[in-house]
Amino acid sequence: MHDTRAYEAETDGIVVRVRPSYLAGQSDPDAGRWVWAYQVEIVNLTGVPVQLMARRWVITDARGHVEEVRGPGVIGEQPTIKPGESYAYASGCPLGTASGSMVGGYSMIDATGRTFEAAIPAFSLDVPGDRRVLN
Repeated sequence: MHDTRAYEAETDGIVVRVRPSYLAGQSDPDAGRWVWAYQVEIVNLTGVPVQLMARRWVITDARGHVEEVRGPGVIGEQPTIKPGESYAYASGCPLGTASGSMVGGYSMIDATGRTFEAAIPAFSLDVPGDRRVLN
């Protein structure tokens, strides 16, 4: 696994940090398969608890093929994050090209019943040593 820098976005006091890593051991470029892991940290800087209800990802490969993924929660959970606390998880993404990008949002609801989408920053999926798609 190769560590890369974190990408970060803040929406209404919710900070989302993503750190992608290329998984050379799970990738098979000769078969057209490149795999990345990404670690996500969601920090609640608001004064009330928030719950992550759903996710939306837009995944784009180097050929411009776009796949949208939606679903409840993340990794089978709909975590509640208390003020000043964070929630972290890891997941992965295979691509049919050696580079691509991901971006998205988390549907959140706070303790007052307000719903909003916390932005997931756009981040680049690049094989180490190759040209970066996003800076």
